Amino acid sequence: MISTGDESKRYDRSESARRDLITGGVVVAAILLFVGNGSNMMQAIIRALIGLGGSPDRVLTVALILNIALILFGWRRYDDLNREIKERTEAEQRARYLADTDPLTGFLNRRALMARGQTLIGEAAALGRKIALFLLDLDHFKTVNDIHGHAAGDRVLQVAAERISNILPPSATLARLGGDEFVALLPFEPAARPEIEALANQLVSALEDSVPHDAHQIRVGASLGIALADDDSATMETLVRQADIAMYHCKAEGRNRSCWFEAGMEMAVQVRNQIETGIRSGMPRGEFSPHFEPQVDIASGRIVGFEMLMRWESPEYGMIPPERFIPVAEESGLIGELSLLVIGQAMEVAKSWDPSIMLAVNISPHQLKDPWFSQKLTKLLVETGFPASQLEVEITESSLFENLPLVRSIVTSLKNQGVSLSLDDFGTGYSSLSHLRALPFDRIKIDRSFVSALRDSADAQAIVVAIVRLGESLAMPITAEGVEDEATAIELTRLGCAKGQGWHFGRAASARETAQLLAERGLLRAAEPPHAAPDAAGDAEDAALRKVG
Repeated sequence: MISTGDESKRYDRSESARRDLITGGVVVAAILLFVGNGSNMMQAIIRALIGLGGSPDRVLTVALILNIALILFGWRRYDDLNREIKERTEAEQRARYLADTDPLTGFLNRRALMARGQTLIGEAAALGRKIALFLLDLDHFKTVNDIHGHAAGDRVLQVAAERISNILPPSATLARLGGDEFVALLPFEPAARPEIEALANQLVSALEDSVPHDAHQIRVGASLGIALADDDSATMETLVRQADIAMYHCKAEGRNRSCWFEAGMEMAVQVRNQIETGIRSGMPRGEFSPHFEPQVDIASGRIVGFEMLMRWESPEYGMIPPERFIPVAEESGLIGELSLLVIGQAMEVAKSWDPSIMLAVNISPHQLKDPWFSQKLTKLLVETGFPASQLEVEITESSLFENLPLVRSIVTSLKNQGVSLSLDDFGTGYSSLSHLRALPFDRIKIDRSFVSALRDSADAQAIVVAIVRLGESLAMPITAEGVEDEATAIELTRLGCAKGQGWHFGRAASARETAQLLAERGLLRAAEPPHAAPDAAGDAEDAALRKVG
């Protein structure tokens, strides 16, 4: 059924056509009349004007003038119609362009891509050619908007579009799906697959180059997934989904790379989606909890602190290790909420500890891209009543590599609140000594890879010695991670490293087990008689856990 609006438009068009037909008919009639009588009448009028004949017939004279007037009117109407048709055609073309085109980059939009792409697949298959679909996603683009503003984000997208256009051949169909995702469709001969891979690698390399904006050099990078259409049975929806899966596989492998879609990737994406869904539903259900790994004075064995480690006990899948769910939380943007949730629980638990025991918490590099992170952590300290002087925030070297000014602002704010700071995984190759001078760190932690190889590798031993000496010169205590046996602990003591953590001193334990350990050593705040200490610890721990719940 046609709507009222459509009926009105159709009526207007038919009425306009009727008027144009009538006008055209009148003009044709006038021209024919002029041809039939005009020449004789014109001769009579001219002869009368020069005095060679009598006055022309009055009626015919009027008819001639009307003929001329009608011809002039018809010509003007014809010219107006031509102009109107031209303007209408241009308006329709402009409307079609706006409907099909992304205004920021000039590429096709998603709707136009899906329609044009399906046609292209059929045409390529008829010629015995294949289609490669590139799906390219800019890495860390959200950070650009958060730190530099949306104008900078738009500039990055425009530069990315220019680089894509310059690298890919004119035969490529280019589109922006939305946000920071771009698509390119490339027809190619079956033997030209290496050339397609070379183009993909060239794109990734080009997008690693910085983008200048307002005296800043913005770096993003890109991950690129490739899907293949072998014949006309392929659909655009399937190709986009497969390329998207391959692109996320690239991100999981370290970003700044390209890869073809493979069937096994789809299963990995399903698992990842299950984990993400589980994180979202598990946070409000209390499935995440803190565990605590002891940090000790190596020489005396005295506990000086605990590093909080996150654990997830899923009712469906059981205990899920952090290395499986934390990367998914980071990719999905859930890590900030999840981390603060568990840190809050850890603070409630640690309130019962002796004031000499430090609580160390790891902060994801993604959290240090949040300009409000310092305020959020300070809010947690206030809400839980946990002393800032007992909190140590561990920052990995990789966090410093991306945006040192923002990290400096965050850590300075935390230091002003009385929070201690340690540089985690030191020696893995990202930071420089200038970072140690520029940021107010209180402690350096030697990466476990060097500690585990300490007794078997002269290079590892030399690095550990160098870090210990560096700490001494900067008056920064050193903590060694990954101490797994007594021999390694003895060697670290000999080299001058005073503190360590690892399986040799105890594995990460639950809040209740940690409270029992501290109670046995008299390191809980509650001052109870020795025989009642364990029960008091349990009561204190139960109260803390009830408050968390």
